[in-house]
Amino acid sequence: MNREDRIRYYENILDQAELAAKQLEAALDSYAFILPALRELESYYTGDDWKADFEADEQGLLPEGLKRGVLSEDGIDHVLERFSEIRARMSEEV
Repeated sequence: MNREDRIRYYENILDQAELAAKQLEAALDSYAFILPALRELESYYTGDDWKADFEADEQGLLPEGLKRGVLSEDGIDHVLERFSEIRARMSEEV
């Protein structure tokens, strides 16, 4: 590899690293922002209110147009598991 090609090659790595760092910082900011709400969601899901809301949905007591993905056990489990995996990955890769 000649000098110019080498410089271009490493310049490309530098550009990619700067972009990755910027994206990671934005993702970490977003993660830090949502974490308290995620903990609140987990508390709701494991508490009595969620059970009561789930039962009300099962009994047809909720309005038909009400978005209620939060009452899907799979939906909440999936999100909580993803965040758990992300935390583990962050710990492993640091």
